[in-house]
Amino acid sequence: MIVEPKVKGFICITAHPEGCAESVRRQVDYVKSKRKSGLEGPKKVLVIGASTGYGLATRISAAFGCGAATIGVMFEKEATGTRTATPGFYNTRAFEKIAEKEGLYAKSVNGDAFSDEIKAQVIEIIKKDLKEVDLVVYSLAAPRRTDRDGTVYTSVLKTTKEAYTNKTLDLKTNEVTMVTVPPATAEEEAATVKVMGGEDWEEWIRQLSEAGVLAENALTVAYTYIGPAITHPIYFHGTIGMAKKHLEKTAAVMREKFAGLGLRAYVSVNKGLVTQASSAIPVVPLYMGILYKVMKEKGLHEGCIEQMERLFSERLLLPEIPTDEEGRIRMDDYEMLPEVQETVANVWDIVTTDNVKEHVDIDGYFEDFYHMFGFHYNNIDYTKDVDIV
Repeated sequence: MIVEPKVKGFICITAHPEGCAESVRRQVDYVKSKRKSGLEGPKKVLVIGASTGYGLATRISAAFGCGAATIGVMFEKEATGTRTATPGFYNTRAFEKIAEKEGLYAKSVNGDAFSDEIKAQVIEIIKKDLKEVDLVVYSLAAPRRTDRDGTVYTSVLKTTKEAYTNKTLDLKTNEVTMVTVPPATAEEEAATVKVMGGEDWEEWIRQLSEAGVLAENALTVAYTYIGPAITHPIYFHGTIGMAKKHLEKTAAVMREKFAGLGLRAYVSVNKGLVTQASSAIPVVPLYMGILYKVMKEKGLHEGCIEQMERLFSERLLLPEIPTDEEGRIRMDDYEMLPEVQETVANVWDIVTTDNVKEHVDIDGYFEDFYHMFGFHYNNIDYTKDVDIV
């Protein structure tokens, strides 16, 4: 069938299999072009949330930058009838094909990463094929979680105090409008922490450890975002921020709890980028569009794969991992440079619908958005029939 992008709200409900494969190929080529000799990296890697964005880029960096065997966990839908699969499904298939061609071990488990069943399935694969893993990356970005007792928790994008009103970018009209984000209830705050906090990350590490498949002195990393003051009320100080603070506390708890294994647990603060998750957050799209333009003009812009390749080569593979005073790995170092943030803040004050194209990288924002779903690659013929299965 001929596959075209169909956008609903902040998400595209179609994905192009050949375009997704092209995206993966380009990321693989980038990592291979940067590969350095002499750096010893992890060799048996588990990535939880491995099919899109930072998780996929992590898996590619581990495999093609370090020659690692990888197991990826994701929750993706296959194609059905005239409905395409989700982009993560096509990304994973493409990754596995390239890895197999290059003699790299790659297995994927498609299912609910919060469940004990998927954890058990992954543990059995590790026991059978790898014996143990030396790096566990937690990059899950799920909107809801079903607990063991059947309770469903849903995360919300809200403030934690009073309502917050500021500018945002209407992605349908490219207009700069005002948006008000309401405060969350106590129940919504708790549910967001349950879904996006560190509880499940720690549960993965606990079960891997008890099963004897977590290597001695293993490394585990989860991803977070801090951002500038502009976005703090709805991110860093909002419900998501509460969850991410819980994630940071979990890293400290695990370092103590699994000290006998020599576990090294870190949270990596990554750069703000267009992802399926970030596109849904009010205020953030306008900030991202301004940030893209500023960082590109300064020659500092990075996408997911550039960030993750640098995370490995300039952080994780060093004898001692550099961190800030809070013990966090800072991959947002370019984004948070004073000269970058000062320029962004100045633009934020003056940007309106009338001058939005002058000050906001709308084309770059949407290029990244459509690339997530396999569209807008200039070497793909989107008028041709493709096999969506």
